[in-house]
Amino acid sequence: MKKTSGIALLIIGILMIAYTGFNFVTTEKIVDIGSIEITKENNHQVQWPPVAGAVLIIGGVVLLVLEKKGRI
Repeated sequence: MKKTSGIALLIIGILMIAYTGFNFVTTEKIVDIGSIEITKENNHQVQWPPVAGAVLIIGGVVLLVLEKKGRI
């Protein structure tokens, strides 16, 4: 179980360093009068610092090393 958690943390950490965020768009209805409809697209950004990915990588390595030594 610890080995899978360590590998998962490593993969997520590498992905977080490679991709520091992502964008997504939502559509909001502003006016709806009969057959007339006005919408607005909102752009949202989700970003995290690359240090968070590095912390996950270190945590994954620690889990793998401790499990290999039999301490966990």
